[in-house]
Amino acid sequence: MTRAIVGACWGDEGKGKITDVLAADSDIVVRYQGGSNAGHTIRNKYGKFALHMLPSGVFYQHITNVLGNGVALNIPFLVKELKALETSGVPTPRLLVSDRAQVVMPYHILFDEYEEERLGGHSFGSTKSGIAPMYSDKYAKIGIQVQELFDEAHLTEKVENICAQKNVLLEHLYEKPLLVSSEILETCRQYREMVRPYVAHTADYLHQAVKEGKEILLEGQLGALKDTDHGIYPMVTSSSTLAGFGAVGAGIPPYEISDVVAVVKAYSSAVGAGPFVSELFGEEAERLREHGGDGGEYGATTGRPRRVGWFDAVASRYGCRIQGAKEAVLTVVDALGYLEEIGICVGYELDGKKIDYFPDTVSCYRAKPIVKYMPGWRCDIQGIRHFHELPKEARDYIDEVERLIGCPVTMISNGPGREDMIYRSEHR
Repeated sequence: MTRAIVGACWGDEGKGKITDVLAADSDIVVRYQGGSNAGHTIRNKYGKFALHMLPSGVFYQHITNVLGNGVALNIPFLVKELKALETSGVPTPRLLVSDRAQVVMPYHILFDEYEEERLGGHSFGSTKSGIAPMYSDKYAKIGIQVQELFDEAHLTEKVENICAQKNVLLEHLYEKPLLVSSEILETCRQYREMVRPYVAHTADYLHQAVKEGKEILLEGQLGALKDTDHGIYPMVTSSSTLAGFGAVGAGIPPYEISDVVAVVKAYSSAVGAGPFVSELFGEEAERLREHGGDGGEYGATTGRPRRVGWFDAVASRYGCRIQGAKEAVLTVVDALGYLEEIGICVGYELDGKKIDYFPDTVSCYRAKPIVKYMPGWRCDIQGIRHFHELPKEARDYIDEVERLIGCPVTMISNGPGREDMIYRSEHR
């Protein structure tokens, strides 16, 4: 069975923990898109970790972790994370890296920084991890695949061509120092040796795993609203965040993805620019930010305070639909225990009319939230393991979220640890 775990909204929904939990029953965990521009936070017996490149199955020795061909591979970042695991006493994980994955080069990171600088107040809020420039090069066919690192003659010719193109932009658009082909080549040689132990024909490996009936978990990065095509374009990431892309980014047939799990947060949060209809501001936002997440709502990659707001049923329902979710996991419900009443954005007002669908990006900027309030439970629900043991107000809130998104909520996360989970057996 192949299952995809994806985000329903802007990302930061808690997919890392859910992947970590479900990985216990998996044989393989695959990252199929994105790069070091977003992090998955996991807390376990080894400590607290924010994974950026590594799949979330690295804490289990029985799992083979795969970085698929759709990933933006930052090789030094990958090696750094592996060393951090070793330092923390985590057993060396099984890791395979696709020979077709695209390599994030240092100049990609520089171009990311230069473009944000050039755009000034109109910037995209990039994490400056080189992701957009790398994917741009991939589709312009001047990117570097892992397999190309191992052919010196081919690599030399390609790097010279890359420098010729990039240096025109560096000189005339950004007015920055030019690239030197010999330096880029030396970096490529260093990357080749760093990644050599892990390189494999991962599509062939996964094909055989599917044939053998292995349990495969596809781990998505960010969420549906950050998808290049279906998200809040252009304030999106540079790869597809949808479960449907899991087949492409991992190299397996699309019909093999038999289950899609959308991770939905009990309130809304987002990092970066773009429309956010249910966003809260001022003291109300700060209180939610401080209570939320595992140690507060701050980006695992950037450290930036996340924007926060009430649960957005319009955006979440759209996200679940566009992901093709068969089930949903509701996370950080425990964070809302301090509230007397809890808001839910049940619709939008757009140009004087009420709508219940998620509109295009330009319209989103004009939309206003229609909020209804439900009574809070005013207590700590961590440690509760059964749905019927939750306070009535918490059960009512979860049931309302489930009704609004139109997708069964099969799991509820009520704390940061692996054990902080409630399973709704009636939905499974």
